[in-house]
Amino acid sequence: MCRVLGVAGSMCASQGRAQGTWVGAKCDIKPGHFLVNSGVLYLKSAVETKFPDHREKDLRDAVRVLGQAVGSGAQDKNPAAWYYLGRYYVEVKDLAGADSAFARAVTLAPGCAQDVTAWRRQLWVPVVNAGIAAWQAGNTDSAMVSFRRANQIYTAEPTAFAYVATLFSTANQTDSAAKYFKLAVAAAQDPKFAKDKKDATFNLARVYHGAQRWDEAVQVYKDYLAAYPGDVQATGGLASVYAATGKRDEAMALYKDLLQHADLADAADLFRAGQQILNGLTSPDTAAKGGQCRAETRSANRALTVRQIAAHCDSTTRAALRNFEASVQGQYRMVGQVYNAGLAKSPYDRDALFTLAGVAELMGDTAQALTVAGRLYAVDPLNRSTLRMVAQAWQVKGKSDSTLHYLQIADTISVEVTVGSFIPDEHGATLSGILTNVRAKANPALALTVEFLGVKGDVVATETLNVTPIAPGANQPFELKAKGTGIAAWRYRRA
Repeated sequence: MCRVLGVAGSMCASQGRAQGTWVGAKCDIKPGHFLVNSGVLYLKSAVETKFPDHREKDLRDAVRVLGQAVGSGAQDKNPAAWYYLGRYYVEVKDLAGADSAFARAVTLAPGCAQDVTAWRRQLWVPVVNAGIAAWQAGNTDSAMVSFRRANQIYTAEPTAFAYVATLFSTANQTDSAAKYFKLAVAAAQDPKFAKDKKDATFNLARVYHGAQRWDEAVQVYKDYLAAYPGDVQATGGLASVYAATGKRDEAMALYKDLLQHADLADAADLFRAGQQILNGLTSPDTAAKGGQCRAETRSANRALTVRQIAAHCDSTTRAALRNFEASVQGQYRMVGQVYNAGLAKSPYDRDALFTLAGVAELMGDTAQALTVAGRLYAVDPLNRSTLRMVAQAWQVKGKSDSTLHYLQIADTISVEVTVGSFIPDEHGATLSGILTNVRAKANPALALTVEFLGVKGDVVATETLNVTPIAPGANQPFELKAKGTGIAAWRYRRA
């Protein structure tokens, strides 16, 4: 049977033989000594016998005579002696013994390297799978032990190295995570491991990025993009590092490049890139600047009154904010373009709609602010943040009546819906969150129709969320599970 792995895909044990069938060396080595030959015969008998007690006796005899061969038998320079000693350790699942014996065999007979690699992998597969099973059961310590044991016997594939690196990364052990991602890259030179090499290189960059080791992150991102030009996540990551280190021009150039490849990116990558641009915008510390202005003004002219000093410094602070807003309009436009590109692929993503509506308002783009806020309201109408965003869009438009209307709705809803998690998979989706009674008395019972949507807005599944009376100011968690393929978004309305 073949076990499906989360990172490496389908991985089956390399079967050197069928059960009960002896396979000799596939490289040009001969026993060359009666003790080695006896060891081979004992191993063959142990493999082929149907009786467990016979097998155990034959294995004891095999290791006894092979040990004599490389000891008192002066066969320590005989590669066959070490090769078949390694084969004994394979039968008893002794990884350390097999590693040592096989290493000696290959040193003495390099032509046996391919054969030895196959036997090493046969030991490696079940140990890796045991690590995966432990990880899936939440036993990360046991998983780590298994993966590191696997790496002792076989290093020609990246899978176990990548798993160890991921565990270290989750534990915020940057140096160890980086070490093992590098080992995964080194083990993935065969073209059949191209995706594993790509993933490990990208993850190495993300490890340095998350640890704010900027120089190392920049170098790995650059190496990655040299090998995989146009990759949206890496482009966004490198741009984010540049933005965090004050290299705004370099960051913006990369974001423009990202937009040119938007057709190759999925919506989540584009939304992530847009958020990275926003995260790179740091508004001036007006409180600190205002305090500094007051101190400097008072020191320069002690004849001024407190009110005169305040008026002067408040105008200075407002000017600083205006200058900041003017300086970042280009970045806001870029954010808008990135989010629009993402929403073209996933038009009902609530968080993306919320962010884009806010950016449009900051830019004073009244048409887009109202359009996007309206789409947001159609998805998430009983959330006060949504309602306030709609009110702000009307305020930017200069429509005070409509602004007041949506603020009143926000103040009068009896139950607020806050979606905290949306997890789609190939079989369906799970939507969960909190219902909050925001009034001074218990809310009436109500029902909400929740629609689970495909990427184009088609309704894949429908569920009903029954809201029971909730005490004033109290919360009630909810979770809905829907079945269906291709679920990408959600929306709800009163039933």
